[in-house]
Amino acid sequence: MTAPVRFPRFFVTNPSPCPYLPGKSERKVFTELNGPHTDELNDALGRIGFRRSQNVAYRPSCLDCKACISVRVISDEFKPNTTQRKLIKRNQDLVVQACEPWATEEQFALLQKYLSKRHPGGGMTEMDEMDYSDMVEQSPVKSFVVEYREPTEDGSKGALVGACLTDQQGDGLSMIYSFFDADHPDRVGLGNYIIMDHIMRARKAGLPYVYLGYWVEGSPRMNYKVRFRPLERLGPDGWLRFTPEK
Repeated sequence: MTAPVRFPRFFVTNPSPCPYLPGKSERKVFTELNGPHTDELNDALGRIGFRRSQNVAYRPSCLDCKACISVRVISDEFKPNTTQRKLIKRNQDLVVQACEPWATEEQFALLQKYLSKRHPGGGMTEMDEMDYSDMVEQSPVKSFVVEYREPTEDGSKGALVGACLTDQQGDGLSMIYSFFDADHPDRVGLGNYIIMDHIMRARKAGLPYVYLGYWVEGSPRMNYKVRFRPLERLGPDGWLRFTPEK
């Protein structure tokens, strides 16, 4: 008798410099996502802290550090604070659409602008259009690109100011990668708004969680993730609520 789901084979990368904590090295364990039960496998791995990149699921497996912690927002209980309510009101005129996962020149141009502003010198700045197409389109699971556009008076397609590659898992939305116009004079905080829009989308769809990836205590680049509460983190005893110290 053949088992309905073959147990995945896992591999480990060689150590490399950590992009979040100076002086640390990172190592990842990963497996390929393929076969007829890929969605179920991705869901199961997501619940134990894996993230997806194209057709691979991975999570940190560092030898001397456990700073990377998986976090997720409880969508149904999220209540925006005063600053977040103002941010929602400021951006409620944006035209938001969940699109099929097809890469466009407009998206890639926005990504390049975002990376040059927020992550200059980072590894992703070397991506070309083919690399971006692979990131978006090589998805073996249910994915979409949520686009955020400026409104127009005639209803035509407005300028793209934000986008997020998102997976829909069985218990929530997993934000794979988001990018936006970080220089827009009237859209300060757009990245935070994209997260809140995903929380509202998950709530409307009856999905209990929004997965934000890894939070790294001590890394300023990751501080924004703890602004969305209630928040759960994955530890030895499973997913538990926590309130990070300010």
